[in-house]
Amino acid sequence: MIRFNSSILTPKTFEYINDAFNKNHISGDGEYSKLCHKWFIEKLNCHHALLTHSCTGALEMAAILADLKIGDEVIMPSYTFCSTANAFALRGAVPVFIDIREDTLNMDEKLISDAITPRTKAIVPVHYAGIGCEMDEIMNIAKNHNLLVIEDAAQAFCSYYKNRPLGTIGDIGCMSLHETKNIASGEGGLFICNNKKLIERSEIVREKGTNRSKFHRGQIDKYTWIDIGSSYLPSDILAAYLYSLLEIHEKIQEKRIKIWQKYYESFSKLELSGKIKRPFIPKNCSNNGHMFYLLLNNLNERTEFIKFLYENEIYAPFHYVPLHSSPAGKKFCKTSSKMKNTDKISETLVRLPIHFNLTEIEQDKIIKIVLAFFNK
Repeated sequence: MIRFNSSILTPKTFEYINDAFNKNHISGDGEYSKLCHKWFIEKLNCHHALLTHSCTGALEMAAILADLKIGDEVIMPSYTFCSTANAFALRGAVPVFIDIREDTLNMDEKLISDAITPRTKAIVPVHYAGIGCEMDEIMNIAKNHNLLVIEDAAQAFCSYYKNRPLGTIGDIGCMSLHETKNIASGEGGLFICNNKKLIERSEIVREKGTNRSKFHRGQIDKYTWIDIGSSYLPSDILAAYLYSLLEIHEKIQEKRIKIWQKYYESFSKLELSGKIKRPFIPKNCSNNGHMFYLLLNNLNERTEFIKFLYENEIYAPFHYVPLHSSPAGKKFCKTSSKMKNTDKISETLVRLPIHFNLTEIEQDKIIKIVLAFFNK
């Protein structure tokens, strides 16, 4: 079976993990966590970056920092993972769903203004497949209405909008380091702070509501509980693994983009004949090779397609069930616009295997089987 995803090991991986053990600091914010923080701050050119145990954790931190009250509203797409909405629902806020664009599958920025009410406190753009939302317009809307912008950049490692790293344009960015992402620590995430006013409190929220970070830096002689928060730190063992991948990130990105491009070129005739649609990347956005998907014409065809691939030992899943149609979405959230594109995409999208360990032979087989399905 050709797997959808595969974990990466480097020659340094176990060396760094053993080193973390030998330093007798395997809890959070050890030496490797600090190395990762430094790497991300320099790479992203952001004010602050903190590892978290998940992107979910980073989103929950963002929701706390937004000072949301019960009944406050947060605008986001419905076509996203439940964590995007969960983080804000946990604070008593109401996620407000708007439809996505048909081309990029990102939130339709033209629908944001109509979704704003006196209770709106934040906009949460989700950069689907690592392709940037229309951030200039989103930031202008947020500025005009005094709203926070919290980027869900879960899939956006090393991806850019107008040469700016995704996750660094809004007030806060949240990135995933889950094993299915380009760079991973197994489970993991990254909290990116671009608003200087939020940096100190973000450290406190991440450390269970204490000023422990200041204590470790020698800025205070003892630490204490001063705010709400939780334990969002990952183990330094995971940071050691992550750092071994960050060292070869260019090689990983080069391989993923090469795979993505070969898929794109191989299925051009299928798109011209109207059998599928390929991903669309605006000129002002970069492609980080995170995901390659095909859009089929209807649900029945997609079901048969996935089954056909599986019978030929290729695992290719679809993606989200829209949050607006989920039981929790109906209970805790509200929908601001018609969900025509969201509903259509959720029934027709299929993701093909793309990972660092995918071989040319495996990709050639995938391409051959895909073409066979549509040409039979």
